[in-house]
Amino acid sequence: MSSKGNFETGLDKFNRIRSGTNVVFHLIFIVLALLCLIPVLVVLSISLTSEDSIRESGYHLFPTVFSGDAYYYIVQQGAMITKALGISVLVTGLGTVLGVMLTTSMGYVLSRPNYKLKGLLTWIVFIPMVFNGGLVSSYYINSNMLGLKDSVWALILPLAVSSFNVIICKTFFRSTIPDALIESAEIDGSSQLRIYFSIVLPISLPVLATIGLFLCFAYWNDWFQSMLYIDNQSLYSLQALLNSLMTNVDALAKNASSMGISYAELVATMPKESARMAVAIVIVVPVAVAYPFFQKYFISGLTVGAVKG
Repeated sequence: MSSKGNFETGLDKFNRIRSGTNVVFHLIFIVLALLCLIPVLVVLSISLTSEDSIRESGYHLFPTVFSGDAYYYIVQQGAMITKALGISVLVTGLGTVLGVMLTTSMGYVLSRPNYKLKGLLTWIVFIPMVFNGGLVSSYYINSNMLGLKDSVWALILPLAVSSFNVIICKTFFRSTIPDALIESAEIDGSSQLRIYFSIVLPISLPVLATIGLFLCFAYWNDWFQSMLYIDNQSLYSLQALLNSLMTNVDALAKNASSMGISYAELVATMPKESARMAVAIVIVVPVAVAYPFFQKYFISGLTVGAVKG
């Protein structure tokens, strides 16, 4: 009995953290948190700073001369911003739902040990993680063969499924869903679709939330697909609009004629730097608000199957 107690005590000492080490860890995490938080505060500060102050004194952590002109200007451009926001919401919502269904169904199929094509399809999923066809081939297929040019589907389909997400789902289903549960459902006469929708998905909330969060971030932050496939400005997402602002200060002024404002007047009154940062804040806020609700499932979904005792 004493030897067992000594053995447990010997292992426990490796799990204890000294107070000095704990302080160092806290300092490290504080520094890392500040490195993530300070850039956001700088962007927020710039968006709330007057344009003249930015030209005279540059960027600051806190506004030197407070101004809400950038956000007022965004409100003035309500039609353009609202349309871009609507495209982003549509693409993010539809793409996330479609991507979750495709990714989880593929991961579930590959997790079944009795599936005959499991080995072949696993290699087909794995190879794109290491090699891909390149930008030219994907552009040709999406634009010419599939006809997705200037279509909302061009913003959705290329990002719907990724090999990394499929492998996460496969690992989750293989390590979490007991084979006996599937076999008992098959004995009762359930089809594979019935098993998948009625049994597998209801007990797979962690991986659904994890893949959903990955896809939601990918769709919401994506601007590259718009740059490749979208020429019609009415199909610009909020991120594509921000990219246009970052590369071309006069992006909003292109719609001056439709608003009855002269080009020169619009350019002269436009809060350029602060407007860019204000659009960036508008993009960041929804993700920052939504993340805490998914954090619990996100962490459990990533760590499931990592350690098995």
